[in-house]
Amino acid sequence: MNNSNASGLVKYKENLMSLKSSFVSSFLRNGRPTSDKSRTAVVVNNFFLHLHGAKTHINTLKASYTLGLGLISFFLLVIAFISGGFLMVYYSPSTETAFNAVKDINFVVFGGKLMRNVHKWAGEAMIIFVILHMARIVYTNSYKRGREFNWVIGIILFLLTFVINLTGYMLPWDQLSYWALVIVSNIAAAPKELTDIFGITQYFDIGGATKEILLGGTEPGQESLTRVYLLHIMLLPLGICTALGVHFWRIRKDGGLSKPDSVKSSGSGLVNISPPKKQGDVFPTHKTYGLMELAKGRTPAVDNDVENTVTSWPNLFIAEIAVFIFTLAGVIAYSYFVDAPLKELANAAIPENPAKAPWYFLGLQELVSYSAFMGGQGLPGLAIAGLLLIPYLDREEEYFGVWFSNRQGKMIAIESFIVGAIAVIGSLVFVIKFGWFRNWWPNIHQLWIIAINPGNLLIGFVVAYSLFVIKRTGSTRMGTISLFTMFLVCYVILTYTGTVLRGPNWDFFWSASQWPIH
Repeated sequence: MNNSNASGLVKYKENLMSLKSSFVSSFLRNGRPTSDKSRTAVVVNNFFLHLHGAKTHINTLKASYTLGLGLISFFLLVIAFISGGFLMVYYSPSTETAFNAVKDINFVVFGGKLMRNVHKWAGEAMIIFVILHMARIVYTNSYKRGREFNWVIGIILFLLTFVINLTGYMLPWDQLSYWALVIVSNIAAAPKELTDIFGITQYFDIGGATKEILLGGTEPGQESLTRVYLLHIMLLPLGICTALGVHFWRIRKDGGLSKPDSVKSSGSGLVNISPPKKQGDVFPTHKTYGLMELAKGRTPAVDNDVENTVTSWPNLFIAEIAVFIFTLAGVIAYSYFVDAPLKELANAAIPENPAKAPWYFLGLQELVSYSAFMGGQGLPGLAIAGLLLIPYLDREEEYFGVWFSNRQGKMIAIESFIVGAIAVIGSLVFVIKFGWFRNWWPNIHQLWIIAINPGNLLIGFVVAYSLFVIKRTGSTRMGTISLFTMFLVCYVILTYTGTVLRGPNWDFFWSASQWPIH
């Protein structure tokens, strides 16, 4: 063997021995992240990480500020998508086979019950954490300074989260699924209440058309299940992923998560933000800056200094991994002990009593019991419009990124919580004890029921009280805190009432043990 052949084999052997290190360096592109510059390069040059900023403000890493609510919501979505992919392998979207397929997942497929539980509870937990994330945004005044439209994207994600959970609820095709679909289709047909009053239904039946599009007919059946399945596995996930991509992109372009202004007076009741001591590998004592960090631009992040920041690698990613582990562990633990419900096969001849929508729509169903149109579409539409307009009606720049803005904001939140709770509980007690117009005057015109009902009066009071707060404090920011707080209180109490306190015929019962026995 000549020398050239021998040297070639030696090089080949050396390449094999260094295979691990050469692969790692090709993956990282800029070598191991041992300095601020290389840590920045890891984020900037990685397809999956580049949506993060190269540097992260230390306020973002404080658990007491973000509470990890946005991250938890996102990780719950990831868990729901992965577990949903597993369930798709065994599910069959047919009225003849769907129920048995779900039973097989529960009792035949190895790990099927746990996976279905994980999918169910991750999806529903996402509703809770999305609402809490929205509350964090409102209470920290984080929908301003270029972030107004991202709030709108967030509201779209909020609505999509509700709808994708609702469509998933209907797929098992059991009694719960079937009668929930009936309720939802009736809510979709609610405009018929108005068109009947004005005698134009035969010419303009938008409610009936909407219901028929949803069901694929006049009654729930195979066409309905096909539509719901298509929405659940394709159209809604596509919409969520698109909106989520825009949401993340806007956060990145708007300079990352909100943070308080760097200088605050000690008498304002605010806590000053101080950087960690930079020592060791995680917080190095030296800082290096690349050209991109010095470039001039026109985004909201321009002219903001980079003080009180650390490199995203590894600080931010350690926090994200910790939140993911916590979220996954919580979902699995809950799913191990609590099973997703499954009742008998859907039967149109045996109605559920009470027939209820999923718990997160039961506040809406409570309003529907007062007026189908206003409770099902009118009031929810007004509530969504109010949420969308928050960043455009409240433009005060002070106290950006600070919980409740100041001491006054905290007091307004507490006050609004108490006033809102009294208002909604008072209205429920009155209706349960004394009834409403239809109970007093059975022949009253339906237009009066639509115009004046407990739901309308409650929402009117919430809006009026928030305007009163604005006038009293001279601050639209205080009015926003008041309005959103009472919105949350109303939603929670109405949902609890519909879930726990409503029984057969939508009558009031303190507990299910008091329901009449058939």
